[in-house]
Amino acid sequence: MSGAPNLPEGFTDTFTSRYIDTGEVRLHAVTGGDGPPLLLVHGWPQTWYAWRMLMPALARDFSVVAVDQRGIGLSGKPQGAYDTGTLANDLVALMDALGHRRFALYGTDVGMPIAYALAADHPDRVDRLVVSEAPLPGISPSPPLFLPPLLNERLWHLAFNQLPTVNEQLVTGREEIFFGAEFDASAGTNKLPAEAVRYYIDTLAAGPDHLRGSFEFYRAIPTTSAQNEQRKTRRLSMPVLAIGGAESSGEGAGNTMKLAADDVQTLVIPGCGHWVAEQAPGELLAALTAFLAPYRESTDV
Repeated sequence: MSGAPNLPEGFTDTFTSRYIDTGEVRLHAVTGGDGPPLLLVHGWPQTWYAWRMLMPALARDFSVVAVDQRGIGLSGKPQGAYDTGTLANDLVALMDALGHRRFALYGTDVGMPIAYALAADHPDRVDRLVVSEAPLPGISPSPPLFLPPLLNERLWHLAFNQLPTVNEQLVTGREEIFFGAEFDASAGTNKLPAEAVRYYIDTLAAGPDHLRGSFEFYRAIPTTSAQNEQRKTRRLSMPVLAIGGAESSGEGAGNTMKLAADDVQTLVIPGCGHWVAEQAPGELLAALTAFLAPYRESTDV
């Protein structure tokens, strides 16, 4: 957590930054709190830090695990194997190492397809699933090539990030331009604090593996799509809460999850863009508290 700006007061008294070797990759996670386990999976181009504003309150009821995905932040950045099946297996191994057999799970942005893969591939491990602000490759309809200008500004990276090399060549040395534009366009009217954006960009610019790792999820989308074609034949039975920002995907996450799950609740947060945990932490915390209450109460000792 060293260097992370403007953490909530007392954050480092509750949470510990640690490395966990899963046998396949070394993952970085920030853990703390008491209660049943809750795994938080960030989006692109963020890190565990995206959850900082929610974590102290969540830690009063849950053992919180905020992970850096493979390829991101302080986690390992091996070559290849960034499909959601592999990323989900990483997280199962992480929770095994931490002693958590069954847990609640929240994934946002690219964390949403990772969380979906974990719930679909390991349904015995996930009690309740929360997702936000993403499509599911191979399940959601693909966006058209030509989009209205405002939507194109938010989504053009989906194709660009999949390129094998030229994206890294173009972005290296221009991380502030590229990622700054991404954070700005997806925020809507309520922009993220400049110091938070700067922290994310500095992490991404720390070395070539950081930039490569940020693109690897997208390069594996064809593999993930093929996996999801199989997963969607096994509909999720656990309760799902699907969330969208009113100034971003809105009902999109909910409509997507209804294609893959039987018990889906939806929430659209007014005045919020894509970065729901940072733009609307109060509203999100209230929704999580209500949705996860049966899980928390059923595991109280």
